[in-house]
Amino acid sequence: MRLRHIDRIRAVAVLCMVEVHTAAILPPKGMTVGDPGAFIAAAFGGMAAPLFVMISGWGIHKSAIRRSLEGPTGSPGWVNWIVPRLAVLVFCQFLVNVLLNVERGGRFEWHTPGVLTLLAFASLVAPLLVRLTIRTRTSLLLMMAVSPIILGDASGLGWTWWDRVSSEGSAEWIARLLWNGTYPVVPWMFYIILGTLLHDTSGNRMIRERFIAIGIGMTLITIIFSFLRGIPWALTEGNAVLTFFPASTAFLVVSGTFALLAHRILEGDEVDGGDPWKGDSLSFLEPLGRVTLTVYVAHFAVLGAVALVMQGEPRLEFAPSFIATIGHTIIWIPIAILHQRHCPIICFEELLRRVSH
Repeated sequence: MRLRHIDRIRAVAVLCMVEVHTAAILPPKGMTVGDPGAFIAAAFGGMAAPLFVMISGWGIHKSAIRRSLEGPTGSPGWVNWIVPRLAVLVFCQFLVNVLLNVERGGRFEWHTPGVLTLLAFASLVAPLLVRLTIRTRTSLLLMMAVSPIILGDASGLGWTWWDRVSSEGSAEWIARLLWNGTYPVVPWMFYIILGTLLHDTSGNRMIRERFIAIGIGMTLITIIFSFLRGIPWALTEGNAVLTFFPASTAFLVVSGTFALLAHRILEGDEVDGGDPWKGDSLSFLEPLGRVTLTVYVAHFAVLGAVALVMQGEPRLEFAPSFIATIGHTIIWIPIAILHQRHCPIICFEELLRRVSH
């Protein structure tokens, strides 16, 4: 049975990602990181990727469990499940990099590891994760949470965006993939593991709500710490309690908490046989939730064209920038509805289903 709240969460995650990526390509003139609008955009961005990766971890784990019932780890069936997923996800990552390439005003080198290579790695290790107990995976989750502290300077503290998306030679590319890129395996596997735990505790709300309560308490501690020390609470990068590049321990805990909270809200009573939050009133999001990988890739095609046109041009004023950002975000909802109604098999999700068997 397809869970409606999962499709809605996927839709919310990809919409947030579209919003923050569009805002990065079309920043309004004169806006600084201290402006309320910039803070709101950054908040959506900080929420988007963790939610997207967590719910992807949920889906990968669900699929891996289904596959594990058909044969032992290492069997040809597992190879047929893993290899096509790796191929499709890595291809999509390189396609994204080409669509928004730095040479045409974009943000990526053609070979930059990113969130899709992270999901490819998660697919690679899924046969191992599916065999681990909840307690063992919880221990791994905690290890990932403290890994930024252990990595220290190796994670690229003080690096610019361009340091993080560039690499010379295979050794640096592997480093970007594993610990100092935009979405490195360490610590971003935190969200994948969180997704597996979310799946396996779906029948026990008390455990998940306890995680949320603990996370909210730790979030308050980070806010108090920020106030007492007189340093910013959250920045994309730089000197702050929560940083996205590289992901700090506080960022992992806070964003993971809000990802779980978003899931709990949208879930409603569906796992108990009832309706997801708001019943049918949010059903318009579900078609988008079925094609998040396709929309993730496609929106970079749009942004790549915009970046090329805007290359060398002055920034837009606030109003047109805001309208363009919101418009480009919302438009994917009706596009997804029309897609699911008229050509649902033409998407990367359907390709993954057909080649992973």
